[in-house]
Amino acid sequence: MEEQPGLSDQYRTASPWPVFIALGLVLSEIGVFIGLFPIAVFGLILFGGSIAGILTESGYVTHPWPTLVGVGVVLALVAAGLAVAYLPTASITVANIGNGPVFTRLVAVAVAGVVMVAAGGVGSVMERTKV
Repeated sequence: MEEQPGLSDQYRTASPWPVFIALGLVLSEIGVFIGLFPIAVFGLILFGGSIAGILTESGYVTHPWPTLVGVGVVLALVAAGLAVAYLPTASITVANIGNGPVFTRLVAVAVAGVVMVAAGGVGSVMERTKV
């Protein structure tokens, strides 16, 4: 008689990625809506990295780096698009970061996107040069 009927050594019983996706989503929402810049950036990076991780683990993609770059580009473009669409052009300056709540939150989303693009690019280069 088997100790765990129906389970095989071929399949893992659980994946850690759903927990990190949920945590990243919660942290990013708290950070963006309350206006906590570092928490918003960290939560978005955790969310994007977890999406790349779960897609790689499930076999939809072979490497996480292009997915990480893609999520980062989408975040940066959405933040830039919302800034251009809803904010006066004169208020989109580096000097206004921290002054307006909407602009500061959009900058947090854009920074998270840029960090993900950079991390994905560096990871891809490091993976190709690995001996």
